[in-house]
Amino acid sequence: MAFGAQGESVRKDINPALLYFQALQVAPELTSSDRDYLFASEWRVQKLPPRFGELASRYNNQFELVRQAAQATAPCDWGIDWSRGPATLLPHLGRNKVIAQTARLRAAWFLQNGKPMDATQDILAALALARNSSSDGSLIAMLVQIAAENLLCSTVAENYHRFSSEALQQLSEGFAATAGRRTIASCIAIEMLSLPDWLMNKVLAVQKEHPGDEAQVLAEIQKTFVMMGSGGDEGSNDQTLWPRVLSAAGGSSDGILRLLRDAKPLYPKLAAVLALPLAEYETQMKQFSAEVRASKNPIVTEFFPAWEKCRPREFGALTTLAMVQAAAQYKLKGEAGLKTIMDPCGHGPFALERFTFEGEDRGFLLKGAYTGRGFQEIMIFVEKDGAPFQVYGKNAGQASPKPRPAQ
Repeated sequence: MAFGAQGESVRKDINPALLYFQALQVAPELTSSDRDYLFASEWRVQKLPPRFGELASRYNNQFELVRQAAQATAPCDWGIDWSRGPATLLPHLGRNKVIAQTARLRAAWFLQNGKPMDATQDILAALALARNSSSDGSLIAMLVQIAAENLLCSTVAENYHRFSSEALQQLSEGFAATAGRRTIASCIAIEMLSLPDWLMNKVLAVQKEHPGDEAQVLAEIQKTFVMMGSGGDEGSNDQTLWPRVLSAAGGSSDGILRLLRDAKPLYPKLAAVLALPLAEYETQMKQFSAEVRASKNPIVTEFFPAWEKCRPREFGALTTLAMVQAAAQYKLKGEAGLKTIMDPCGHGPFALERFTFEGEDRGFLLKGAYTGRGFQEIMIFVEKDGAPFQVYGKNAGQASPKPRPAQ
């Protein structure tokens, strides 16, 4: 039995999704002015004022539930019904990401006020939520998980000097212990269910509903493909999808079924490629992508190219997660501690260099071996206050964009 902040026993057998939905219900209803003040202002260049703390404290009830959910031992089941295929609504994902953004702000407040363990608990609870967000197995949920992981890693990096050794130890242990991390490869099953399988069932159902009326069958199927080509599928905005599918299908609904059946074997093949280690993945993915581009099946050329961009995001996330672990061990045990954490995309520990910004030593950076996103993976851990800069990503080390100041 776990215990809450006041010593009360806390149930650990509750579906975490239920606790998260409760947490969303108790989120404070901020005015647009207060929301902009809290979320759209640059806070890293100034001491956080009392108004900031008052607004951050309004999320206490929400984070009490998020922290409780992080302790749950029951599986996280969001109750998603995939019967609508690519039109399935996933309204919790955007709100889950906001909780990670809120954890970042609350951590800054706690750290300024000498409460590093509270900051740590919020970060780890938000990390558990990120992992649980992807429990439905969909690709979009997995990408939300990665975005939240990167945000929380950046939170540690930009506040590194404010964490006590005890808090960093807890963070390190928590990052290592937080379970449930899905992979891009594991998303293939749901993507098959919600796209080709769903489309095949849709076509068969329409054929059964309008026997002998091929024109009506095609008219009904067209509505689905127009929806998908108009943005029903993430990243897609192709008004030519239906004409291309109809042409490749020879103008018949049976031809559309043939296209879908021909595309299905590529999913398990893609899953195998996505599960490969880095060196093998890069070679095999190039071959797979070439096969996709050469295909005359518009189902293949429309829905498979996006996967090539997903695995690099995953390699980047795995790198940043390990960098946080390495930075924690570096503060706790020095260079010997740093060397205990291996670069998941390299052949040894991360390289460490001092980092100077605007002529002043501000901390250190960890440099990874992975360059698959078009730049070398770097994370900068701040050891001294000063002008804000980006600690992660393509523009790591550059001055932060200047949003409007807090009003």
